[in-house]
Amino acid sequence: MLTHFGLPDNIFAAGQAALSALVGLPLARALTAPVPVRTQVLIDYTLLWLQHPHHYFLTLADPRYPQSLLDIPDPPITLYVKGCIGLLQMPSIAIVGSRNATAQGVLNAERFAASLSQAGFPVVSGLAMGIDAAAHAGALLHAGSTIAVIGTGIDIIYPARNRALAARIAKDGCVVSEYALGTEALSANFPRRNRLISGLSRAVLVVEAAARSGSLITARVAAEQGRDVFAIPGSIHAPLSKGCHWLIKQGAKLVESAQDVLEEIAPAAPTPGAHDTAVRVVPPALDALLAALGFDPVDSDGLVARTGLEVATLSAQLLELELLGCLEVLPGGNYRRVG
Repeated sequence: MLTHFGLPDNIFAAGQAALSALVGLPLARALTAPVPVRTQVLIDYTLLWLQHPHHYFLTLADPRYPQSLLDIPDPPITLYVKGCIGLLQMPSIAIVGSRNATAQGVLNAERFAASLSQAGFPVVSGLAMGIDAAAHAGALLHAGSTIAVIGTGIDIIYPARNRALAARIAKDGCVVSEYALGTEALSANFPRRNRLISGLSRAVLVVEAAARSGSLITARVAAEQGRDVFAIPGSIHAPLSKGCHWLIKQGAKLVESAQDVLEEIAPAAPTPGAHDTAVRVVPPALDALLAALGFDPVDSDGLVARTGLEVATLSAQLLELELLGCLEVLPGGNYRRVG
């Protein structure tokens, strides 16, 4: 209709006969009928929402509409934006992964996001729990900042536990949705929004993913859109490494640091902080146990055999390492080193 009639005003002014010749009578009738009360209420609500100085409604014809989305096969006709709209024009990198992330996965997401943001690349993710939230939080530490692509109306925060994080992103980053205000969290909308996460980005990094994961959908769409796909490997025994290992087998680039990502997408760009890591001070008395933990899950019996420690001593040292953030306790009573 836009191709045939030009601007939207021309479509509504064309009349039922001209419209029905192009799109059929049922749609022509709908287009020429009076605006339903419910639709008018939504229009009025949207106009009120737009009175805020940092709220935006973009169409495909708006010069502020992100060019990167115009290059994908099915860009959204409209976008609702809240926050620093200029981030949408910057080259960015998506970080996605499991909602039920491990402590190591959360730490990896935060570190990679912080380094990429410090290097000037906004980090795009989906505001979900786990890896998404960690990526947003890490990116907010630096000037590159972050873009949250959500699967609800932009006036609804889901999950509600991320409300404070969403407020920070709206202040120092950017929140984006293609869905009308008031759109509740519907399961079908979240896989669809994944094409925008990858579409806004130059590359997609998968931190942790199970063999059946929504993150793999994002990676597949990214590849179809011509974006680079990166994955962080993990233990061969870890369920949340299965998806990343599958991606690597399919051709995704294995990365161990943010520097690996930056060298692929911007080899000449400055990369401050690309190797930054959080520093933990571990008492020397715990060094042997930390070394014995390794990076694969191990139970207390295995640690007793490796270290020769008494059970009571081992339990006390494990607790101390857990409080220092050096290990995580997995389901079934297994332990795994973090960092």
